[in-house]
Amino acid sequence: MTLPFLSLKDVTALHGEEIQEAVAKVVAGGWYLQGEQNALFERHYADFIGTRYCVGCANGLDALIWIFRAYIELGVMAPGDEVIVPANTYIATILAITENGLKPVLAEPRMDTLEIDDSRIEEAITDRTRAIAIVHLYGRNAYTEKIGELCRKYGLKLIEDNAQAHGCRVPDGRRTGSVGDAAGHSFYPGKNLGALGDGGAVTTDDPALADAVRTLANYGSQKKYVFKYTGRNSRLDEIQAAVLDVKLKYLEADNAHRKAIAAYYYENIHNPLVYLPERLPDQQNVYHLFPVFSTKRDTLQAYLKENGVGTLIHYPIPPHKQECYKEYANYSLPITEKIAEEELSIPIGPCLKEEEAAQVVSLINSFR
Repeated sequence: MTLPFLSLKDVTALHGEEIQEAVAKVVAGGWYLQGEQNALFERHYADFIGTRYCVGCANGLDALIWIFRAYIELGVMAPGDEVIVPANTYIATILAITENGLKPVLAEPRMDTLEIDDSRIEEAITDRTRAIAIVHLYGRNAYTEKIGELCRKYGLKLIEDNAQAHGCRVPDGRRTGSVGDAAGHSFYPGKNLGALGDGGAVTTDDPALADAVRTLANYGSQKKYVFKYTGRNSRLDEIQAAVLDVKLKYLEADNAHRKAIAAYYYENIHNPLVYLPERLPDQQNVYHLFPVFSTKRDTLQAYLKENGVGTLIHYPIPPHKQECYKEYANYSLPITEKIAEEELSIPIGPCLKEEEAAQVVSLINSFR
């Protein structure tokens, strides 16, 4: 058996004919930036997420950067202010904070949920705290009502990193990306809603924030050759918008397939050397990734590779142990470090067949 971790070629082929038609239409139309395809996708994606506004941009990191930068421009935050953020996130969440001269305050996750531990947030709040950034990591809902209560109690902004959770819901039924004040989304090709290149978006109900984000991502210009801010060029191109608009129609069905595969894994993986995170209700997990954990993680990965199964580690070095953040190297974050040492992502996606999942399960259960 040769089973890749994820075949982007196969994912694209699921809706290949429609994607090719959409791309050809843009090419023939001769309008490649800030045109009707962007407007259409932004409207459709805002409707899907459940927000008033969606602003396309170049990638998911930029989406988060523009949120924090917009709040600075609007006078809500200032360089030196603090943002509480999970310590076990992909580094982009933290890069967006430090890029704006803000200070990340690293909070531990829970080992069972893998998401930020809401019982440890309040102790990190100071008079310089301006926001809590939650990350719906692996496609799992990170929002809790306690987090919402803390934001209301202390007057904090709630920023969502929804890069991995397109279509996920919180317990009250709202979609992730709509529960906070603003959310950043990534459309990197491997995501549940992936483009054929980089892409991202900001969703929000705040018209001032949406306008500031759109302006900042367009060189700081609201009107041609008139510049309100010192911005950058960070725009979603028409081809990617057209591709995303096609794939958005099938996102719910693709996520349902991921959930079916995940259910099979949960019901059939039985090995004392391998443990799984808490199983969330289906609406609260879109299974961008399916992480398993083992103190013998590296041996397990090598064993699966020898048997033709591709895996990835998300993520082997946590942000506070990266050279670029060496000022945090001595922080005591044992849960974050345990996750980094033991996590292994096994194949999951809209193209994975149940018989392939069965082979993965059989191999994992045979691992000694």
